[in-house]
Order: sequence, then structure tokens, then C-alpha cells
Amino acid sequence: MLDYFNADGGDFDGPVLVTGAGGCIGAWALAILDKAGVPAVAFDLSDDTRRPALHLAPERLAAIPWLTGDIADTDTVARVVADNGIRAILHLAALQVPFCIADPVAGAKVNVVGTVNVFEAARANGIKRVTYASSIAAHGILHEEYQATLYGAFKYCDENIAAVYWQDWGLPSTGIRPGVVYGVGRDRGLTSKTTVAILAAAAGRSYAVPFKGAVSFLHAGEIASAFIKAVSRPREGAPVFDCNGVASTVEESLDILRDLAPGVNLGVSGDELPFPADLSDAPIRDYLGDYGAVPLQAGIKGTFAAFKDLLAKGQLSPDGIE
Repeated sequence: MLDYFNADGGDFDGPVLVTGAGGCIGAWALAILDKAGVPAVAFDLSDDTRRPALHLAPERLAAIPWLTGDIADTDTVARVVADNGIRAILHLAALQVPFCIADPVAGAKVNVVGTVNVFEAARANGIKRVTYASSIAAHGILHEEYQATLYGAFKYCDENIAAVYWQDWGLPSTGIRPGVVYGVGRDRGLTSKTTVAILAAAAGRSYAVPFKGAVSFLHAGEIASAFIKAVSRPREGAPVFDCNGVASTVEESLDILRDLAPGVNLGVSGDELPFPADLSDAPIRDYLGDYGAVPLQAGIKGTFAAFKDLLAKGQLSPDGIE
């Protein structure tokens, strides 16, 4: 599905740092940058490259420098940026909702201190191309009708920090709040279960998504492409945008899957998600321009086909589908 996303290598004047490169969106970002011939530097807490390996041939993945370290360590982040000639930063490293609940201090260090470290490194090196992942969870802080979480509070804090970095030091950034992301490599967190359903269908396994009703379907490659587009040129200010993808329902996605995998028992249980599902993408598209768009049926069909192929090759296993 990389053909949906076309970064222009001519837009970049040096290496792009991808933090959280081992995650779902980071893996897609590395693949899109590689396809465009843009040099990338991967940074993650571990050297686990299994998600990028779902998209990149071994020799292509091996050609990307993979650096390990703690995003919450100021000196490490500063050294990574300075020593590798970084000219743009995609800051995706984060601890999500369950991890922030389990360890609030670690969540604050990664999600808030880590973001400050990225801004400081960008400021010290004169980098004017910075984008970072906020989250749809920030709406839980902004609007009473949605669930407030520590993760959302940390992400909303990042948005305010970004605004002050622009105000006080002229450091530009673009914050993006992804909706519910699906696609190859999305295997962690509650909202990953729409992707788990696609994997289960591809494996011929019964599965019930543990929530129902309205949900956004944002393809992982689409949001990765949006982050790349955000740093395709120097920016000004510190705007923040929602990125929703397709507003749909869990039930509609399962209907599409049933056509692809007749006879597989697929269902839903539980309540609706406490997040907005129909936010407009018009503001971010007006700001960034075209970064690709994945229709729901095409996205589910492409993800299903990719899972079938990866299962056949032994790169994925249906074991542990819950």
C-alpha cells in the first residue's frame, strides 16, 4: 500500500530522525522515506525492528542507522541529533494510555520530558522542521464529553509546550492528533483491536472486537505520510491538527471483512469508545496539501492481503489473537 503515499526526496536537505521508529507509525514512516530516497535515522528504546521488517526488505532496513536510547535522557537525544546531521524530526516516541496508567512517572518522562528534549535538540541545532504526535486523547482534556486520561493530559501539555517554544524561541513545529490507527504493525493498545480483527480474519480465526459503534479508521501509512509532509519544508508557528481518516463504525469494517473471509465468525462486544470519531481532516489537508488518502474498503482489503502474505511467509503468527 506504499503506492498511496509519495514523499518527494527533493523536498529534504538531509537526514530525517524518526523517534519511536520501532512502533507502528514509525515503521511506516521509515518505509515511506526509504521509498522516496530520503535518508532516515531511526531512534528507539530498543533494537526491536520487527515492525519495520514487515515493510522493508532486510537489506533496506539494514541500511537505515538504528540508534537505541531513552527519549527521556536529555544528553542522549542531543547527541543523536547533533552527531547525525539531522535536518528534520518526526517525534513519535510515546507511552500510550495503559502504560501511563500503570506508571504515571514513566509516562510523564517519555511523553513530556521526551518532547522537551526533542525541542531542545532542534533549537540547539537550528532545525526548523519538527513534527510530533499528539493524540485524539487530548480531546478528553479539552471536552467534557470525552474520557480524560493521563496520556491525553501529557499530550495536551506537549501542545502547549510547543506553543511556548515558538513564542519564546521561534522554534516551529506541527502537532498532529491521530485518530484510531489501523494497518500492518498496529498490534498494541485497546484501539489496535480493529486491526487485530483483520489479522484474525486473514488467519481464519473467530474474533470479537471489544468495542462497538462509531470509530475513526486512520490508515497507519496515511498518518505516517502526514507526519513526513509536515517536515517536507520549514514551517512557522506551532499549529495542531486532528487527523481522523475515515469516520465509520466497527460494524461496517466487519461487514467488509466478512466479504473477504466468508465463514469467519466476527463480532463486537462492549461499549463505544470514549473518543471523537468524526473529526474533520479539512484543516490539516488545507495546511499540508496532499499526503495521500486511503478509502476504508481499500485500506481493509490491502491490510487483509498483507496479513495473508505475512502469515504465509511466517513473519506473523495468529497465535495470541485475543
